[in-house]
Amino acid sequence: MAQRISGTPGTLGAQPAAERARTAAETTPDNPWPLSLLSRNIKAYIDRMSAVWIEGQVIELNRRGKASYLTLRDVDEEMSLPVQVWNSVLDRIDAPLFEGARVVVNVKADFWLKAGRLSMRANDIRPVGLGELLARLEKLRRQLGAEGLFAPELKRRLPFLPNRIGLITGRNSDAEKDVMRNAALRWPAVEFEVRNVAVQGPDAVPQVRAALAELDALPEVDVIVIARGGGSLEDLLPFSNESLVRAVAGASTPVVSAIGHEADRPILDEVADLRASTPTDAAKRIVPDIHEERMGLLQARASLDGALERLLHRESEALAAVRSRPVLAQPESMITIRARDVDALRARAWQSGNAAVVHGSAQIEHLRAQVRALSPRNTLARGYAVVQSADGTALRSSAEVAAGQDVDVRLASGGFSARVTDIHPEPVRHRAADPAPPHEETAHDR
Repeated sequence: MAQRISGTPGTLGAQPAAERARTAAETTPDNPWPLSLLSRNIKAYIDRMSAVWIEGQVIELNRRGKASYLTLRDVDEEMSLPVQVWNSVLDRIDAPLFEGARVVVNVKADFWLKAGRLSMRANDIRPVGLGELLARLEKLRRQLGAEGLFAPELKRRLPFLPNRIGLITGRNSDAEKDVMRNAALRWPAVEFEVRNVAVQGPDAVPQVRAALAELDALPEVDVIVIARGGGSLEDLLPFSNESLVRAVAGASTPVVSAIGHEADRPILDEVADLRASTPTDAAKRIVPDIHEERMGLLQARASLDGALERLLHRESEALAAVRSRPVLAQPESMITIRARDVDALRARAWQSGNAAVVHGSAQIEHLRAQVRALSPRNTLARGYAVVQSADGTALRSSAEVAAGQDVDVRLASGGFSARVTDIHPEPVRHRAADPAPPHEETAHDR
């Protein structure tokens, strides 16, 4: 073991290779790696990495002898990367490379042992041409359309008169002036919440997206306008960025796209709730014209006055026609007619009742006469009598009694008791009709 110096983490003299830690995780303060070993391990690890194609925008270009140094910035995020490239690689490019160009670079990480510095070396550079940009935009447009982000049913209607308008545009830009000036001319009381951002270059996408999120969170902002003047295809590329397009699609506040001129159609136009051909057109479509609205109010008031006057005239004529009718001219006539009808109906009712009573009385007298005619009492009144045995049975034949038997005799008026002294049977051929049986008498006859 090498001699250790008190108070220092190292050792005095070289450490045998057999006693060194095999991995970085096994190193300790008592058993550290030499710096050269760490550098060699880092270089060996980086050398095993494969080359990779990356896309970015050139923001800095310096030529120094045989090598040049580029600074690439991500097209969407605030990230940059220094890249070393040999001039021979740059000379293979058809057109000279310039700052602001969009390129695709094949890079390989390289680690310099002596200085311990990591660098990126470019093996090939290919500028992104206009045709390739258009092909990428069209592919992205089809992809987002297939997801339904451009569906008409997702478009929200703008408010008739927004309380406050959020405006995202460049600082002191013509687009900002056009929107605010034309909107104020149409509606002087309009209010704006302005966010000035970069509208081209690598900073445009994150700044526009942040401003959109900030305005979307304000409850007093009823509509958001993203405005920019005209420019080349490369200048308008941020407004076709996928992350920005998805942010607009997810906003809860209606968004108006006013990018470039009529011929410019970034993807933001497809997903926005309303597409304005120019910033001036956006101002005309987000607020109404106060002069037109006043004229509309005057026309509506005149129309209402005319309609009300016609309604009053028509209803007055109808009321006069109703008042001229007899039922309103002499309202008591309706009661008089109904009183006469009631009297007539009452008289008919009395007549019908009296006729029914007279007819019923006649029927009762007729039935009474029939009952009297059929009553056994009338038969007794003609001189006949009813002979009954002691038990009350009416006798119909002399064979039903015997000599010396007591019988009761009933006359038309009163009756008496008698005793049979002799019996005279009647010949059959001279037999008279049986008198009416006593049980056919009615209670009234008795």
